[in-house]
Amino acid sequence: MAPMREWNHTAVMEFFLLGFENGLGCQMIPSVLFLVIYTVTVLGNTTLVLIVRVNSHLHTPMYFFLMNLSLLDLCFTSTITPKAMASFLSGSKAISYNECATQFFLFCLFLTTEGFLLAGMAFDRYTAICKPLLYPVTMSKWVCIQMVVGSYICGCVNAMVQTGFTFKLQYCGRNEIDHFFCDGPPLISLSCSDTYVNNLVMFTLCGLIIASTALIVLISYIYIISTVLRISSAEGRHRAFSTCTSHMLLVTLFYGTTAFMYAQPTWLSSLYPRKAVSVFYTFVIPMLNPFIYSLRNKDVKEALRRTMGHKSLTK
Repeated sequence: MAPMREWNHTAVMEFFLLGFENGLGCQMIPSVLFLVIYTVTVLGNTTLVLIVRVNSHLHTPMYFFLMNLSLLDLCFTSTITPKAMASFLSGSKAISYNECATQFFLFCLFLTTEGFLLAGMAFDRYTAICKPLLYPVTMSKWVCIQMVVGSYICGCVNAMVQTGFTFKLQYCGRNEIDHFFCDGPPLISLSCSDTYVNNLVMFTLCGLIIASTALIVLISYIYIISTVLRISSAEGRHRAFSTCTSHMLLVTLFYGTTAFMYAQPTWLSSLYPRKAVSVFYTFVIPMLNPFIYSLRNKDVKEALRRTMGHKSLTK
């Protein structure tokens, strides 16, 4: 058990986000980069949501999940990016205790929800390809809604546990968070309390969530690949795989980076560049999601062309 650290026991009322000052000399570079990425993320995900909503032939379970993934990415990146950009541009790195707790809660909520939603999307593809006759019943509208709501419930439970354990700690000396947002490991490292239980809870919960959802994805795709390889025609195999490759790429990016960050012991994770990996799953992945799906999906590209063509005719 880690010994109690001795600090000035004045209660911390605010924290300071150091951002990239230890890695990049100029804060203007990340601020401009984040602004560009955030703008592209908002435009891309908003466009995808609108395309799914206005095109009735996209009102299927796959696109229902995709629309909810885009909404989730909008909320997820908006939890972190505006505050990070304001900190970089204004030079004011302060964030209040309550604001930090709120940001951390929302971060955990949306990140966990996305993991469960990706698992639900994998199950949807498994049902569509391996059990096509049962697909309309198995993946009914009500079932899809329950799966999305269930993902948010699981995310909320994890967020409440993680936030409760993290902010019950005493912060009574150092208040400089070596990050660009309020994340668990750098916050816990500032505490003057014994953090053994917190590190154990974070490692156990994150490990279980990542392992369970990744296992659902893995089993689903084992069955999918097995089924597709039994299809006699090359065109049929290509069509079946084309509906899954975008999701497989997204799953690999998401689970690879989150496992790298949270499903490993604290002493090991401290050896790696946390901030660089955090940029990838908090900014880059939400930006890439709509492009990964739209550029590889004929239905989305056709719906976008029809929507743009209709607007041109209307004008």
